[in-house]
Amino acid sequence: MSAAAASAAESTGNRTPVDWGIAVSTAQRLMKPGPVVPREEAERAVEQLREVTGVAEAHVRELTGLGHDLPLLPGDVVDRRGWVAAAADGLATLTEGALPTGSTRGIGGVLAGSAGVQAGMVLAYLGGRVLGQYDPFGGDDGGRLLLVAPNIIAAQRALDVPAEDFRMWVCLHECTHRLQFTAVPWLRDYFAGEVTRFLSGLDETANGAFTRLPEVVRTLRGRSEDDTTGSGGPIGLMEMLQSPQQRAVFDRLIALSTLLEGHADHVMDAVGPAVVPSVATIRARFTARRRGGGMLDRILRTVLGVDAKVKQYAVGAAFTRHVVDAVGMDGFNDVWTSPETIPLRAEMGDPAAWVRRVHGPRD
Repeated sequence: MSAAAASAAESTGNRTPVDWGIAVSTAQRLMKPGPVVPREEAERAVEQLREVTGVAEAHVRELTGLGHDLPLLPGDVVDRRGWVAAAADGLATLTEGALPTGSTRGIGGVLAGSAGVQAGMVLAYLGGRVLGQYDPFGGDDGGRLLLVAPNIIAAQRALDVPAEDFRMWVCLHECTHRLQFTAVPWLRDYFAGEVTRFLSGLDETANGAFTRLPEVVRTLRGRSEDDTTGSGGPIGLMEMLQSPQQRAVFDRLIALSTLLEGHADHVMDAVGPAVVPSVATIRARFTARRRGGGMLDRILRTVLGVDAKVKQYAVGAAFTRHVVDAVGMDGFNDVWTSPETIPLRAEMGDPAAWVRRVHGPRD
C-alpha cells in the first residue's frame, strides 16, 4: 500500500472503503508499457519537462495575474506506474473518512479488495492516457504537479507536432491548475469539503432511490432523449435519483470542475504562438484526438466519464473566453474571491448571467 493510503488505513483503525494497495498492484499489472524511446531521447525529454514547468508557470502568471508572490517550482516527471501510485495516494487522502467504511477482515475486507480491483482497472485505463495532473492532495507539502513522460511522448508522436511546443503546451495547462489551488488559499479545502459532502451522502442517495424511482420513470417518459436539465447538461439517471441536497452538492462540484478545466484550456491556448508557435495545429489535432478512438475505447470513455470531462473542457473554456471578453482577466479573476463567486452550474452555460450576478448589468 502506498504511503498516503497506508496512513488513511491507520487513521480509520485499518478500515478503508477501498484497498488502495490492491488498486495500485492491479493497475500496474494491467497497464500497457509505454512507447519505446531511446535512452538519450528519454533523458532529454525528462530534463526538459522538469525545466519547462517553471517557465510555463511564469507565462501563466503573466497572463492570469495569479500567484506572482509564489515560488516557481519544477514538476515531478513520472512514468505510468509512478502516476498510478501518486494518483492512489491523492485519492486515498481525498476520500479518507468520506466513504462508509467496514472492517478489512471478513466481508468488509472482501468489499474493500473488490473496490480496489475496480479502482485499479480505472487507474490502468487512465494511466495510459493522462498527460499530466496537478494533485492538490498529493505529495508531502499538500500538492504535487505530475507530468507523465511516456504519455506525453506518445501523444506528441501520434499528433505529429513539435516536441518542445507540445511539452510547453501541456505544462501550461497543468501549471494553470497548480496556480488555481496555490494562489487561491480557500480552494483546496472548499473542494475537499464538497467531495466529502457528496461521498458522505451516497448512502442517502441509495436508500432514497427506490422511493424516487416511480417519479423518475414518469419524468423520463415525458422527455425525449435530447432534453436537458435546467442546469445546462443532459439528464442523467444518477442525478435524477439524488435527493435535492445531494444534487445541490453535485451541481457545485460539476460547476467547479468545469471552471477549473475550462480555465486551464483557455490559458494554454491564450498564452499564444510567441510561446507555443504551433499552438493552433496542436489544439486542432488534440481536439480531434479527444473525440477519436475505436468502439471499445469510446465505450470505456463513456463508462468512466471521460467523454463528459471532454465536454467540460469546451463548456468551461467558452465560459472563460466570454467573461474575459466582457470584463477582462481581472474581472474574470473575481471567480476566485470566495465560494459564492464560483459560477453556478447553470451559469457555466450562460456566462452573461454570471457577469450580471457578480459585476452587475452591462451597458
